[in-house]
Amino acid sequence: MSDDPLSPRPVDRALDPSFRFGQSMEPNYSGAASFLRRRYAKDGGGADAVVWGVPLDVTVSNRPGTRFGPRAIRTASAIMDGDPFYPFGIDPFEAMEVVDVGDCVFDYGLAHTIPGAIEAQAKAHYARGSHLVTLGGDHFLTYPLLKALVDRIGEPVALVQFDAHQDTWDDDGTRVDHGTMITRAVKDGLLRVDRSVQVGIRTHAPQTFGIDVVHGFRAGEMGPRDLAAHIRARVGDAPVYVTFDIDCLDPAYAPGTGTPVCGGLTTREAISCLRLMGDLDLKGFDVVEVSPPFDHAEITALAGASLAACYLGLLAERKAKGLSIAL
Repeated sequence: MSDDPLSPRPVDRALDPSFRFGQSMEPNYSGAASFLRRRYAKDGGGADAVVWGVPLDVTVSNRPGTRFGPRAIRTASAIMDGDPFYPFGIDPFEAMEVVDVGDCVFDYGLAHTIPGAIEAQAKAHYARGSHLVTLGGDHFLTYPLLKALVDRIGEPVALVQFDAHQDTWDDDGTRVDHGTMITRAVKDGLLRVDRSVQVGIRTHAPQTFGIDVVHGFRAGEMGPRDLAAHIRARVGDAPVYVTFDIDCLDPAYAPGTGTPVCGGLTTREAISCLRLMGDLDLKGFDVVEVSPPFDHAEITALAGASLAACYLGLLAERKAKGLSIAL
């Protein structure tokens, strides 16, 4: 490339097959809307981690719109490209390759086939050894993702669930429902309930299944540092999957969601807590329930993008320490 500052520069690094490490340094208002301007790669291309979207919006019980979540999160993420990630102070992509593999594909007209489609496509990514970061989409998607993950690693996982709802309503094993998928996961033996924790809960549900519940007011009173310590103590050395329902945040910080509940965490508190969870045996992450039709000024989409970016920062730190992030 010429040193002449007026000469043409390559653009749309998301479409450049040779772009693997570093940041794109393109204007954040232009180019393809991949997550954090990462390269698009249909099959993951052997990357350390892959980001994908699951535009699911058929299992919600209140306001719809989460099918637009992955696209909104990707668009909001562009503003973070080009600078060292706060609060890490590093370029997480200097030595960690992350690609965007697009969205999960399924037939919205055949709802009963959607769980299998999500699971099968997640398994294909896991089979390539990549760490999987998922942009949602409504919260049911966590259930087929857990099935794929447990199949890959051969043992149940601890679950850290940031949420306003426990999602443990009754399910006979046939429902496709964003309020019962934790029930399904427990009954299927996917979770180490003795190592799992739900954070920010501000509603009541009929079951806990032995999962530790940190209610919303208590989470706020604890503060991020003590909350993270509680989570780390609960999870211990178990492999852990982190799912973040954006309605864990107070509606003041995440208005764009289907079932908002007042009294939640602030975005700062949530990111600060997640930042302190890097010593856990992280196996996967999703951020769900972003509903752009009810958002304002991309507040919710930006929160979702920031949480996913923070998780990638944790993976980058683990890799820098010589710890494997592959599955």
